[in-house]
Amino acid sequence: MTKYEFHKIKLKKQGVSPRVFFDSMPRKVSRGFFLLFFFFLALTSTAQVTSSIDTAQIRIGEEIKYNVYVEADTTDLVVFPEGQTFLPLEVIESYKVDTTFEERKMRLLKKYGLTQFDSGSYTIPPQKIVVNERVFNLDSMRVEVRDVAVDTTKQKMFEIKPAIEVEKPPFDFWKLLPWLVGLLLVAGIIGFILFRRKKIRDAKEEQLPPYEEALVALQSLDNSTFLKENKSKEYYSQLTEIVKRYLDREVDETALESTTDELIARMRLLKDGGNFDFEAEDIQRLDAILKRADLVKFARMQQVEHQAKEDRVVVEEIINHTHEAVPEPTEEELLENERYLEAQRKKKQRKKFIYAGVGILAASIITGAIYGSINGFDTLKDDVLGNEYRDLAEGRWYKSEYGSPEVILETPEILVRTEIEIPEGENIAAQTANVFSAGSLTDPLYVMVTSTQTKNAQEEVNLEPLMDAKLSELERRGALNMIVKREEFNTEKGIKGLKAYGQFNVSVGNNKVQKDQSYYELLLFAQQNGVQTVLVVYQNDGRFSVGIKDRIINSVELELQETKDN
Repeated sequence: MTKYEFHKIKLKKQGVSPRVFFDSMPRKVSRGFFLLFFFFLALTSTAQVTSSIDTAQIRIGEEIKYNVYVEADTTDLVVFPEGQTFLPLEVIESYKVDTTFEERKMRLLKKYGLTQFDSGSYTIPPQKIVVNERVFNLDSMRVEVRDVAVDTTKQKMFEIKPAIEVEKPPFDFWKLLPWLVGLLLVAGIIGFILFRRKKIRDAKEEQLPPYEEALVALQSLDNSTFLKENKSKEYYSQLTEIVKRYLDREVDETALESTTDELIARMRLLKDGGNFDFEAEDIQRLDAILKRADLVKFARMQQVEHQAKEDRVVVEEIINHTHEAVPEPTEEELLENERYLEAQRKKKQRKKFIYAGVGILAASIITGAIYGSINGFDTLKDDVLGNEYRDLAEGRWYKSEYGSPEVILETPEILVRTEIEIPEGENIAAQTANVFSAGSLTDPLYVMVTSTQTKNAQEEVNLEPLMDAKLSELERRGALNMIVKREEFNTEKGIKGLKAYGQFNVSVGNNKVQKDQSYYELLLFAQQNGVQTVLVVYQNDGRFSVGIKDRIINSVELELQETKDN
């Protein structure tokens, strides 16, 4: 018997109907039951989240599809993991979410592309999916990553081929064509501007004096056909311009821009002030001619040929009288004028130099842009400013043998014998030592080779204390703040040695340190009765220096002491 049936029987015994009992309950209690019911319903209607992978075994670099399936309400907010949350596997692609709807439900499919580039057994960690505020933890999965099998019996193995010099690609004219068109266009614009300015300047230089210019202009007006063709407006326009231009150059600099009344008023003012000895009659006649010309030009009044010719004669008389009234320049004015002309000449000469400099600069910039676009701007910079590392990398290299036992290596400069104290390590006593070097610690590239014959004939030499002695000697010679990393090193012939590398600052004296930091690699080899070292110190320019260092280090070959003795 359930609890509900028990209470129902108990209420019947008491004479109370179950429906009446529940109806008699307070509304707040009923509302609380409903809220509790819906809350329980919400908990029971949670989303469903699962995951899977398409395969559990892949080869190195292959892709695994990691699938996440979510079934939830259409109003739910679902958050998928993002970023590198699948480590040690790497996410190479996060695909878009595939969504399908069915009534009030939605089904989401999220795919991730995973891979690993090292063989082994890996575990995909549990992923977290957030639906609204609830977190779902997915199960972890095991994945096997296997090497690619290579059958060496069918696939032959070959030695690494040396570098081959290839021919420079042919010149591509079409890549250069846009630059040439732009260059010609800019040169054409600059040439047109300079030609126009020169033409205007030459016209000013060839300009006649004011009096001669006015007479020549009147003579050209006489030879015109304006009066025969009844073109009074054109005739009087030129006539008034001739007389105004003369007055503008000789008397008043504002004559060309002045109206008739303004010009006549200024001429009378100049006469009354005693600046120019104008005749009153000439001023009156000029006033009459200019006003008559205004009527012809603006009121379209036609003048008879006789009146026009008479006005032309009067204008010439006014010009002649004005020319006679202009005072002769004094010696001070002539000297001032000469100084002014000399200053103008120097100014023109400076302008010529400026234009020439700007032209050369513009041509250099355009040429540099074209050259840089074809061969690279780094090459342009090296050709203009120079690059010592590039000269070393692209210049001639020398392969030589140094010391005994011999150290064979290839360098951009031949090493020369030097006298440097060779440090002795633990249980190592030097019998003879040969030192060869090129450059110094403060130079962009420093190479040193030492070959030491030892007194004792130990079969094995402990290289660690000997390396410590070498590094201490380097510090004694000026290396400061040295960072040292060590590892074993094998030559291409299989000779084992010890390598130290890192960086340091170089002291240049007087408590000063070289601005650029130096990098180094120190190789140390020990054979029976022999110790050999190779030191390369360089300043990293980001382009050629590392390649130069690698070429030197990779070319190191050693003479096998045991073979030589046999």
